[in-house]
Amino acid sequence: MRPATIAIADYDPRWPDMASAAIAELQDASPELFTEIEHIGSTSVPGLAAKPIIDLMAATASLREVRDHEPALARLGFTPHTNGMNDRLLYVRAPEGVRTHILHVVTQASWPTRYQRILRDHLRSHPEEAARYAELKRRLTTTVVTPDEYTEAKTTFIQEVTDRAREEHGLPPEPVWEK
Repeated sequence: MRPATIAIADYDPRWPDMASAAIAELQDASPELFTEIEHIGSTSVPGLAAKPIIDLMAATASLREVRDHEPALARLGFTPHTNGMNDRLLYVRAPEGVRTHILHVVTQASWPTRYQRILRDHLRSHPEEAARYAELKRRLTTTVVTPDEYTEAKTTFIQEVTDRAREEHGLPPEPVWEK
């Protein structure tokens, strides 16, 4: 068996405050840029084990406009990160080389149906699904090595749960794999 390089932590009740602080910093640094900013990802689901990285999602009128604000984002430690997704911009905060935050910037037009928000809300209201997800994540730390392998290995579960959540909202299924 290969050694795991993915660290999953028990839920930390400080995560929401860390997200709120980062959201306030982003709003103060570029008050007109983002129309919405929310805490997403596993750290936003109370009780859910997660990689200890705060994911945020922000909506903006135009992704092109965000590029003009990159110096302000950089002053907060958020640097551009390219990973092949074409429907959003990503910025990573990694003081001393350790990721603490990821900022996903999407268009306001796509905001209402973003699967990350729908999945978060579903897991918050379905603790049995969150427990299944935590179990899967812990199991994957013993079988995968890279972050990309970890993300890909979670896709079937995320797709299944997201499809159910979208159906509850009267939305059609959409693929969650974005690369």
